[in-house]
Amino acid sequence: MIIKTVVIPNKLYFRIGEVADLLGVKPYVLRYWETEFPDIKPAKSKSGQRLYKRRDVELLVRIKQLLYLERFTINGARKRLKDVMRENRGHEAVHQMPLELPKEEMPSPPRPKRISQPQSQPTLDNRKILFKIKRDLESILDALKI
Repeated sequence: MIIKTVVIPNKLYFRIGEVADLLGVKPYVLRYWETEFPDIKPAKSKSGQRLYKRRDVELLVRIKQLLYLERFTINGARKRLKDVMRENRGHEAVHQMPLELPKEEMPSPPRPKRISQPQSQPTLDNRKILFKIKRDLESILDALKI
């Protein structure tokens, strides 16, 4: 997989669309991550538009790296970020993390392969049981026809 470094423009605030384009995700993904990661707290403009600080964008880049590249679960990524923050004592931790993302979106996980059941021949005992069931069903059908 090819890795590229994300270049974050030198701005104070970023709108949700800008951050989504920068990370290569949809805006609803960012809104969902806000609910799952308490450290992401964008300000809101008078019109209600989310305004992310550079620190938020850097944290979102790291979250995407954990989820998409390193294949952490949401809970695992949350714990990993908490551990890194604790190790580095606070907000400097995010700045020390590498800001790398996959160049292309990760493919969706492969679908589980269908396991075909072997076509086994019924044993002699099974055949006898099946014939008995067949006869019983035929006799029930005959009784219903009367």
